[in-house]
Amino acid sequence: MASIIANSSDQFARAIIMPNLKPPIIKVEDALAYRNRILSALPKGCDFNPLMTLYLTDNTSSSEIQSVADSEHVYAVKYYPAGATTNSDQGVTQIEKVFSIIEKMIELNVPLLMHGEATGYDVDKFDREKVFVDSILEPLVQKFPGLKIVLEHISTEQAVQFVEASPETIAATITPQHLLYNRNAIFENGLRPHYYCLPVLNRERHREAVLNAAVSGNPRFFLGTDSAPHSKNDKESSCGCAGVFSAYNAIELYAEAFESKNALAMLENFSSKFGADFYGLPNNTGTITLTKITWQVPTTLKFASSEIVPMRAGENCYWKLEK
Repeated sequence: MASIIANSSDQFARAIIMPNLKPPIIKVEDALAYRNRILSALPKGCDFNPLMTLYLTDNTSSSEIQSVADSEHVYAVKYYPAGATTNSDQGVTQIEKVFSIIEKMIELNVPLLMHGEATGYDVDKFDREKVFVDSILEPLVQKFPGLKIVLEHISTEQAVQFVEASPETIAATITPQHLLYNRNAIFENGLRPHYYCLPVLNRERHREAVLNAAVSGNPRFFLGTDSAPHSKNDKESSCGCAGVFSAYNAIELYAEAFESKNALAMLENFSSKFGADFYGLPNNTGTITLTKITWQVPTTLKFASSEIVPMRAGENCYWKLEK
């Protein structure tokens, strides 16, 4: 974390921090300790604000949700289906097991952030989000219409259509990789492990649907990088882990995606306003400047005693954040 936190703080003034560490962040006191570690690792003079979350388990208590609501630094609870993604083994095994906790979250207006993938062995890897929307999310929204939900890092037209048809309590985040790439990127001239993430990059029609949602001006679609810092060795292995490290150049990649639709005028709302409004946070007053220029992304970055490969490593970006 100390190696790469400056990448996030260079790009963004704040971020929702995911809790799937080892061990996971399951209590408010854990979240606050993690927040302090982040703040201690920031470059001098940086005012980056980490917005913390808790990891939902089958055993999360109502009193812990009360502690979330009482905390000035913890903003949401994250739902991982058990076994769905990185460090999700302690996630929720059956959604019914957390219904009482969801009721408490509604009472206290605590948002639920969902990794939306069904995990059954019989579910095709490229259908996991669609199956989740149909079998988990839609019944959940019907049962708990007051629950505030962010469906994280959407990747399919079905997820887009669900959010569009849902009440204003339902929103979604979108990553740069799901805007710019379809599943061919994973297999271009061989196997490209640094484009393997979950939800997995999907067919071109899904990428188009997600991109159209991002540039639409609908305030319930907003930026969420899902940037995942895994070492080069952990990605380039016989069982490489899922995740794209986009924190180094995320805003430049978003600008490229929006430019492809002649929608640069929509980028500010998507990146800076819609998410804050959904969370009930004040809009930031500072600004950043992006310049149209071609530059090459480094092939690797220092990552503790190892290396990390940023998104689009060794290739060109076409916008540059002035620092």
